[in-house]
Amino acid sequence: MRHSPAPGAALLSVTNLRVDFGQREVVQGIDLRVAAGECLALVGESGSGKSVTARSVLGLAGSGSRVRADTMELSGRSVLDLSARQWATVRGRDAGLISQDALVSLDPLRPIGREVGDALRLHTRLTPTQRRARVLEALGEAGLDNPEVRFRQRQGELSGGQRQRALIASAIALRPPLLIADEPTTALDVTVQAQVLDLLRGFKERGIGILLISHDLAVVAEIADRVAVLSNGVIVEQGATAELLSSPTSAETRKLIAAVPFGRPRGVPLSHAARMARPAGEEVPRSSPRQDPPALRAVGLEKRFRLPGGKSVTAVADVSFVLEPGRTLGLVGESGSGKSTTARLALALTPPDAGEVTLGTGAWSRLRESERRPLRALVGSVYQDALSSFDPRLTTSDILTDALWKPGRSRHGNRTREVHHLLSTVGLSPDVLTRRPLHLSGGQRQRVAIARALASEPQILILDEPVSALDVSVQATVLDLLDELQRELGLSYLFISHDLGVVQHMSDTVAVMHSGRIVETGPTPDVFGRPSHPYTRRLLAASPRLPW
Repeated sequence: MRHSPAPGAALLSVTNLRVDFGQREVVQGIDLRVAAGECLALVGESGSGKSVTARSVLGLAGSGSRVRADTMELSGRSVLDLSARQWATVRGRDAGLISQDALVSLDPLRPIGREVGDALRLHTRLTPTQRRARVLEALGEAGLDNPEVRFRQRQGELSGGQRQRALIASAIALRPPLLIADEPTTALDVTVQAQVLDLLRGFKERGIGILLISHDLAVVAEIADRVAVLSNGVIVEQGATAELLSSPTSAETRKLIAAVPFGRPRGVPLSHAARMARPAGEEVPRSSPRQDPPALRAVGLEKRFRLPGGKSVTAVADVSFVLEPGRTLGLVGESGSGKSTTARLALALTPPDAGEVTLGTGAWSRLRESERRPLRALVGSVYQDALSSFDPRLTTSDILTDALWKPGRSRHGNRTREVHHLLSTVGLSPDVLTRRPLHLSGGQRQRVAIARALASEPQILILDEPVSALDVSVQATVLDLLDELQRELGLSYLFISHDLGVVQHMSDTVAVMHSGRIVETGPTPDVFGRPSHPYTRRLLAASPRLPW
């Protein structure tokens, strides 16, 4: 094993880092230092410069970038002005990178063993037998069960948590003294997130330094020793984690902390703009459940999927719930618990093997599609990945114009007023109309997705992880928007998420799913304040939160 650096020794040292892309300077003179056994967290909104900063110290700032600094050292060695070939010898050996998106980072056609072993093949003289042994060791160190089995599997055969562990194994294969973790727990459910944080904590205890990039302040509070807050490419505040998060001095830090949903009562705004529009701490009264028929009712839903070889797996078993008019039912659980299958059953996109979904007082899931088609406008949907749900060739105007089309109505009629009304409803300006999805920010794309869902004037929205890929401040604006739309339009939401804080903030009632079944349901304060099922208690215990 590589000799461990002395405690406190600088593994990363950067002064006056500047990064520009043409005329746009996105990092404007920041200083960083990460010592052995220490975790420094970089936090900030999307576009603040945190990922560019992290990737710049590995020579990965991207095409068209210009990186300058007074000093930039990894383990005491200057890495300024390295050639591409020289950088290839540094990455993996002096610093390992853990990326956010395992689906993109791992080749779907190659076994995990080859993916993890590439760094060893390129940077060491180990024999194939020795490389295999080290890969198996790294898989074990990353917390993957059955390393021999995982070695032969491809990424499509692994769960989200297993894929993230495979990325960690790849980053630590050469035993680098420094890890750069760029949003390593984003979109992971709370129990897998807790396991990944335990791994990182263990690396820290072994003397490995960690530069953590995250928008999740609760995750930062769990593991970071120090925090640096970025805004527009400048560090606006930094210091010891507990002190900075409990007594922030900058407006940017206070805004980020206020946007954390965990523990924020239903109806209290999260985003800065919404708080300015409403007196501080004022909670908008929620209407009591109406005595009308349920907006949506599920009774005894079951769904099985056939596997190769003739076996089958039960994704949903005996699931029943009631969505009241104008209210929000939160559906929470780990990845693989059956949440998204339940959403597809509720949308009647997947037929149940047993049970039924009814819409208002009428049939829904039992209808033939030709009978259901006139009712489809009543139920809209918003998904996690807005980008993949859009045709990348269409502009925002095209997307919304298509969504406004109804049978018997010309697609080419004048829809300008309606499109502008939809944009106004979701808080977007007309200048996004000519942009394609790739040229919108994450928050803008999600607002366009909500506008598209509203185009048919639905009564119900099925929201499947609608904010899990957004940073905390953008997430806050989208959640406030959904809350406002519900009050104004009387919408009913089935809100599906693995994020307990988001579900707690948004939901009137909560249903907890585990292994395809609803194991607990009830009013949100009861489920979160007095959970009755051991699984619910385990989820709450695993969920990171700010410690006050």
